[in-house]
Amino acid sequence: MAELKKVLSFPAILLITINSIMGTGIFFLPAVGAGVAGPASLISWLILSFISIYIAMCFGELSSMFPKSGGIYEYCKQAYGRFISFIIGWMTVIAGNVTIAMLVVGAIQYLLPVGSPTLKIGVSLMFIFAFNYIAFKGMKTSAMMLITFAIITLGTILGLAIPGLFKFHPGNFTPFFVFPTSSILLAIFLVAETFFGWETATFLAEETKDGRKIMPKALIYGTIIIAVICVLSVITSLGVIDWKTFGQSKTPLADLGIIHYGIVGQDIFTILVYLAIIGSVAGWVVSAPRLLLAMAKDKLFLTQFAKIHSKNLTPHRAIIFQTILTTILVVIGAGSYTTMLHLLVPIVLVVYSFVLLSVVILRYKKPNLKRYYKVRFGKIGPIFVVLFMLSLVWMWLTHTPGAIDIVKLALSLIFLGIPLYFLIEMYYDSLVIIKVNEKLAYLLLIFENILFPLSLRKKVFLMLGDLRGKNVLEYGCSVGTLTRRLASKVLPGGKVYAFDAIKHNIKIASLQLRKQKHVSFFHHQNLDHFKTKVKLPMMDVLVSTGILSYSQKPKILLKHLARKVKKNGRIVFVDYDSFFYLIPNVPWITDEKKVKRIFKDAGFNVNVVKKRGLLWRYIFIHGKKL
Repeated sequence: MAELKKVLSFPAILLITINSIMGTGIFFLPAVGAGVAGPASLISWLILSFISIYIAMCFGELSSMFPKSGGIYEYCKQAYGRFISFIIGWMTVIAGNVTIAMLVVGAIQYLLPVGSPTLKIGVSLMFIFAFNYIAFKGMKTSAMMLITFAIITLGTILGLAIPGLFKFHPGNFTPFFVFPTSSILLAIFLVAETFFGWETATFLAEETKDGRKIMPKALIYGTIIIAVICVLSVITSLGVIDWKTFGQSKTPLADLGIIHYGIVGQDIFTILVYLAIIGSVAGWVVSAPRLLLAMAKDKLFLTQFAKIHSKNLTPHRAIIFQTILTTILVVIGAGSYTTMLHLLVPIVLVVYSFVLLSVVILRYKKPNLKRYYKVRFGKIGPIFVVLFMLSLVWMWLTHTPGAIDIVKLALSLIFLGIPLYFLIEMYYDSLVIIKVNEKLAYLLLIFENILFPLSLRKKVFLMLGDLRGKNVLEYGCSVGTLTRRLASKVLPGGKVYAFDAIKHNIKIASLQLRKQKHVSFFHHQNLDHFKTKVKLPMMDVLVSTGILSYSQKPKILLKHLARKVKKNGRIVFVDYDSFFYLIPNVPWITDEKKVKRIFKDAGFNVNVVKKRGLLWRYIFIHGKKL
């Protein structure tokens, strides 16, 4: 099986880390900070720089323990378990795709401040498709692209900051405090996005040479370099342009380009800033599919996304999924940079809070696990940083109009992941399937005609043929939707033996057929085999609906069932695929050749028929015992 390869050296991952963290923040947010806190916004940048370096150290310790493609998801899995790690992974998927859309929207605003929305979206999507294609082609190609963008980013910032040292006007910082002190905290919240991106780098740890030692160095040194550049950029920007003018500018770096290099400088730096911002998009595009890959490997996302391309050694299916999702977000989010920024910041701060607390938890939970880097004050420092970040969120909530609505939107996206978690757990864990279906038994009775309509039942009986006088084994009778018809079809002289893993289903079905003495119900909990203490006659017919794909060991289950069926006995299995036109079933049930092979190995000769339903596709597997 193809696997990710370790191809990234320290210089490469250092530049990629810088490129990942330094997104639109350094280009847009110094002006935002100046508009909120005036010259005192410099204090905000200094405080944020020190806190960010400490956060990078915390990430460094975690990456030295678990240098895997899951990054922050992996850390939370080790600290909190499956549910919390899924929610963190889900929130990061949301944040990552919002970030990509936000960066593209921000970049196009620089390049085309006026113009057709269709043109802006078209140019944005062109880059999205190009970056995803490069990500698909392999990590070496992707690394070259990301390193190039990192050099462009560093060159752009330094190309504006260094001339600013020679045109510096100290009077621009007088008066220094023009807003209440609380504005400094609000500015920290609003400019915090500048340092977001450690998680992006950690997703590449599995493809980094000697990741346990290299990743901590790259995260810490990269953050220090960014902090120095950010502070230098803010000082020189405010020293060249009055804070009021700077704070109102929509293209602050283009304005600086005019001051330092004239009208030609404006055009040059407009293009350079666009390329630098787009470079951050490239960083997310390359790294984010590794998160889906890690979650899929742990069966906390569809396992189809765990597949690695045999030639390019990339998570190609996760890349395709990402391309579709980011395309939708770019189209929807065009013109909504500020909204996406406000949506992104609280989500990321919550994610970072869980990651930082995992440092503390793992210090106690896994004290003996080798750490190639260990952050100072690891049992108490992260807690103070988390409290500080939560205070920023509170400050933002109380000082920003519309913040509550943004929080509601963020929470709705997060809570959307909860049913998805249980759906995925049901998808892969038969015990979870049983527990959930136990709660839904009466709902199945109410919606049975929608879930298994009459037309489908007629098709099943057409495949089964004449049932009069036959012994029928129904595996997975649910609430008795099909059992009631089977009971009438086998008369006179036939019998129905109905099995189900859900006790409530058995109770409901047996109550409905309590007067039918030729129908017997049995509770059979294990979905991976069919071993029962009940003495059964050999069956003329085997029928099962909607349960085969739940089995984790279908080959063993079918062999057990085959022992109960007579030679030439008829069989019909019904299953589902493409739930709500979106969610696939387990891969083997949708592969006709694989289905036929598995059934043949168990002793059945079958045909496969697929039929489109209202909410999903039905798969009919019918034939006879050999």
